[in-house]
This record gives sequence, structure tokens and C-alpha cells, in this order.
Amino acid sequence: MTTPQRPFADPRVEAVFASYPAPERHGLLRLRALIFQVADRANGVGPILEALRWGQPAYLTPETKSGSTIRLGLPKSGGFAIYTHCRTTILAEFRDLFPDEFNYEGNRAIHFTSGGDLPMPKLVMLVHRALTYHQKPAPTTASASSVR
Repeated sequence: MTTPQRPFADPRVEAVFASYPAPERHGLLRLRALIFQVADRANGVGPILEALRWGQPAYLTPETKSGSTIRLGLPKSGGFAIYTHCRTTILAEFRDLFPDEFNYEGNRAIHFTSGGDLPMPKLVMLVHRALTYHQKPAPTTASASSVR
């Protein structure tokens, strides 16, 4: 999934990305592009607001309120990370699917090493879940009379 970078709407967010060391910035920009790409394709998500939360780039769905905030940043342990709200089930559900394939920080983050490959198809699932976390599940095709 390589797409051109979306321009920054907020110069403060752009400045934060510019302040990151090059290897980590490259990985974080790939995650940023993925977030916008998934949002563009996901039903009911609407426009993404890119802002700073706790000094980190954050991605929200303010118009539809369909999702939970995603943040990107540099963990103290090195590398870079994608963060979800720790009081959601987003990372717990993702860890159930991929228990040994990522470096998890509890229920709040996945850490990546700089220069390493990002498993984009799996991360699409994580980002989609975060951006649609508050959407109601689609109705099933079974009618009440067919359930006994």
C-alpha cells in the first residue's frame, strides 16, 4: 500500500512529524497514510481530523463519531508505535487474532522497530476496527421468525 502522502492541514502536526528521527518518521508516515487510506474506504467513517493529543499526532472521526482515537508516536523504549484508547477492546481483539506477531504494550499500543517491515494487511484490520469502533453492527439477514 503505497500512496502519496496527504498534505498536513495542521502545521503543528507537520512540525511534530518533522521533529522525529528519519527512520521512525518514515514508519509513522506509512501508518499515517494507512489511516487515511482505510478511512477513505470504510463506510460511515467520514472525514478524519488530524490533531495533536498528548503531543502526538492523533486521528479522530468528529463528524460521524464512528471511531476511537488513534495516535502515533515514539515510545520511550525506542522505535515507533500506534496507540489506541486503552479502555476499548480494540487491541485485545487484535491480540486475540495475532497473539505472537506484534510487540504489544498492554491494551494501548503496538511497538515497531525502525526500518522493519510493517504487516500492512493486518494493520488495515486494526485501523479499520479503531475507525469503526462505535458503529453499530450490521443487521443480520435472519429474521426473528427464523430463529427458534
